[in-house]
Amino acid sequence: MTALSLPDPASTEALGARLAGVLAPRDVVFLRGQLGAGKTTLARGLIGAWTGGDEEAPSPTYTLVQTYEGPAGPLWHLDLYRLKSPEEALELGFEEGLDEALMVIEWPERLGVLTPADRIEIALIPAGAGRIAEVSGYGRHAGFTLDA
Repeated sequence: MTALSLPDPASTEALGARLAGVLAPRDVVFLRGQLGAGKTTLARGLIGAWTGGDEEAPSPTYTLVQTYEGPAGPLWHLDLYRLKSPEEALELGFEEGLDEALMVIEWPERLGVLTPADRIEIALIPAGAGRIAEVSGYGRHAGFTLDA
């Protein structure tokens, strides 16, 4: 696990941009944290760097899935907060996304038994005026780190 200090929203967005440089289609990133922890801010940084532009990246709280195209391939940003069962993720095309896109998932605990073994998890934990990002890798991403 890597622990990174993120003193403000700009540093959280910058972490997302750094991630875009080391991820590829078919990677899965779980964003964990309480409401307001900075999950969507991190996702916006990743999406902007992935697409190579000033992409409008609204929170998918109500749409559940937002898709983007980048030079390296598609990116799906999912917010599963409103799901009542893991099966609802399948109705969103979750399996298709795993096969073709970089998947960035907020509220991943809603996946239950559908949780992929191969994933990167980022837990955003409040720390003073900022937050700490705890980055961990599982499965083929075991040992994944980002330099502080």
